[in-house]
Formats: sequence, structure tokens, C-alpha cells
Amino acid sequence: MKANKTSRRHWVGAAAALAASSVAAAAEKTTSTSGAVTNKIVYQMNQSDPHYQEDILNSVSALLSKYVDDIQIAVAVWGPGIHLLAKNPKRPVAKLLQDRVRSMAEFYGVQFIACNNTLRSLGWTEKDLQDFAQIEDFGAATIMRLQQQGYAYLAW
Repeated sequence: MKANKTSRRHWVGAAAALAASSVAAAAEKTTSTSGAVTNKIVYQMNQSDPHYQEDILNSVSALLSKYVDDIQIAVAVWGPGIHLLAKNPKRPVAKLLQDRVRSMAEFYGVQFIACNNTLRSLGWTEKDLQDFAQIEDFGAATIMRLQQQGYAYLAW
């Protein structure tokens, strides 16, 4: 029973953190004077562990809250992490995490980029992914390309 209460508290806390970052993002606008985004980061998400995924999403929320409109965020997803972007994941994925990812993509422009190599290894196509997910050939190549475009790289 205690573990169940802790889990519920954990998920409620995560939902509250996302709501707080949303309110902060709406309240503050901090674009550069040229109108160009000056902060860019790409995250690597290649594990299916819900705590690992939640930590990455919490970091994304914190950056959205801090930089509001002056940040571009991409999350390169491959390996077991790909199930987070699936319409019907073949591994357990918390609905709250899927909802957060959709919200970040649709309301904040966070790019979730799926590795097509991983999709092929699972026998999946773009039809198996959520509609907001983008697909590129290889996750590592995506990170390299984005770094060449000035994105900072964060591996968890």
C-alpha cells in the first residue's frame, strides 16, 4: 500500500511541475532582440525506464520555464525509449508520460525525433507513432546534425 501511495504522489508531483512550468512560460516572454532563438539543446532518450524518461521530461520543462520562447528543444529517441512515442507501445509506458510528451510537442514546439533504424528493427512504420513524432534515419546522426547547427547535447 505504501508503494502505491508513493507512486501516486510521484505522478501527481510530476503533473504539478508541468502545470507550474506552463504557467511560468505563459507569464514571461524572453526572446532575443533579433527575434532569433539563442538557446538550443538536444536530449538523448534511449531507455524505457519511466524514471529516466521522467527526469528528461522534467529537465525539458525546466528549460521551457526558464527560457520560454528563447529555446529550441529536440529529443532524439531510439532503442527502448521509442515506445514512449508509440501509439501502441510494446513495453509499459505511463499515460502521464505520453501526455506530457504530446503537450510539449503540441504547445511548446519540442521536437521528438524517432530513429527510423529502431523503427525498422521493431517492424514499425510512421503509422505506429504518435502524429507529432518526426522520423530521421539514425538517432546518433540526428544528434550530430543538431550539434552542427549549434545545439548543446545532453545525454542522461
